[in-house]
Amino acid sequence: MYISIPVDTLIIICYKPTHSILFTEKDQTMKSKERVIAALNHREPDRVPTGENAVDYLLTEKILGRPTLCNARWKEIEALWDGQRGKLVADYGQTHIDLVRTLDWDYVRVPAAPKDKTYSRPQMTGPHSWIDDEGNEVCFYAEHGSIITRAERRYMSIDDLPDPYDDFRVDPSEMDIVRTVVSELKDSHFIIGRPPVDGTFPFVETVGMEEYLLRMMVEPDFVTHAMEAYTARSLAYIDAMIDAGCDAIMTTDDYSDNEGPIMGPKLFERFILPGIVRQAEAIHAKGAYFIKHTDGNTWKIMDMLIEAGLDGWHGIQPSIGMDMGRLKENYGDMICFFGGVNCETLIAGSPDDVRMEVRTAIDQAAPGGGLVVASGNVLQPGVVLDNYLAGLKMVKEYGKYPIGGIL
Repeated sequence: MYISIPVDTLIIICYKPTHSILFTEKDQTMKSKERVIAALNHREPDRVPTGENAVDYLLTEKILGRPTLCNARWKEIEALWDGQRGKLVADYGQTHIDLVRTLDWDYVRVPAAPKDKTYSRPQMTGPHSWIDDEGNEVCFYAEHGSIITRAERRYMSIDDLPDPYDDFRVDPSEMDIVRTVVSELKDSHFIIGRPPVDGTFPFVETVGMEEYLLRMMVEPDFVTHAMEAYTARSLAYIDAMIDAGCDAIMTTDDYSDNEGPIMGPKLFERFILPGIVRQAEAIHAKGAYFIKHTDGNTWKIMDMLIEAGLDGWHGIQPSIGMDMGRLKENYGDMICFFGGVNCETLIAGSPDDVRMEVRTAIDQAAPGGGLVVASGNVLQPGVVLDNYLAGLKMVKEYGKYPIGGIL
C-alpha cells in the first residue's frame, strides 16, 4: 500500500543509516522474528532476543545522527498544529525502521498514527495548556511522560460514557505508521502493535484515578460500563493492527505501584481482569501474540494475569522486588518475560551496572527460552547511550545459547 507523503519529508524517507555503526557482527543463525517467536514459545533460540518499546527523541537523535519528531514530546504536538501530520507520520515510520536496523533489535513496538485530518491550533491558556475541541482545558506534562490531561474534570455519569456496543471503527489512516514498518520489516523482525487505548482501566478517559478507584466501591456499574466501552474500542484497534501485519499486540494500562495493585487484587479481578481476558481471546482468535505491559509490583495479580491468557509480560522492575529468578521459577513455563534492565540503571548507573543486570536476567530467566531482554519501560529522557549500548553488547555476547558466553 502506498502512502501519500509531502515532498518536504523525502529527506527522511531516503535516509539510510549505517547499520554497522554500532554492531559490526550480525547474528546469522536465525532471523530476528524467529528468535522472538522461539522465546515466546519457550524454546531456546540462537541467542536471547532484544528490543525496546520506545526511545525518547533526544537519545534517538544521538543514535541516528539526525533530528526526529518521533517521541519528540511537545514538538510532535506543534508539528500537528503546524499542518505537518504527513511529515510526523513519515518520520515515525522511518525512525522505527532505522532504530531496528542500527541497534540490531529483534522486535519493535509500533504505535497508531494520528488521524489524517486538519489539526487547527487551539486557543492557548498557557505555554503548554489549551482548550480542546470539547471545551475542556487540557495540559501537557513533559516531566510525567508527556501525558495530556484535563486541568479540571467535569462530573461524568454513566450516561456520559460511550456505548459498549456502538459501531466504533478505526480510521484507516491510523494504521499508516504500522503499514510503513510492516512493509520493511515484516519478513525479518517481530512487530508489536500498541493500540492508543487499552480500555481495561480507563481512568484517564473518564474521571481521573482517585475518583475512578472510589467508584469501584460506590458506583460499580459506572466502572463496569467504562471498562466494557473502552475495552471494546481497544478491540477495534487490535483487529486493525493485526490486519495491518502486526505479529503481536501490547496493551499498556498499569495497575500497580511499587507496593502492589493500587485497587487491590479483588477489585482488579472484578473490574479489570474481564477486559484483559477479552483482549487475549480477540488477539489469539486472529493468530497473534498478546504481550501485556504493566509495571510496578504485580506479585498479587500474577496468577490472574497468567490465567487471562498472556503470552508475554513487559514491565518487569527487579529493583522493586520483581525478581527474575523467582518469576522464572514460578511462571517460566507459562509466559515469556520482556525486561531485565531497570530504567533507573540506564539513567544513573554505569555500563558495568547495566551489564550486570543483563547477565543476571540471562542467567536467571533465559534457560529454556522465555526471555527477551529489554528495559522495564521505555528508553526515557536521561538514558545514557553508553549504558544502553553496553547492555546490548552484553546480550549479543553473553546471551548466546547455550547460556554462558564470553564476558
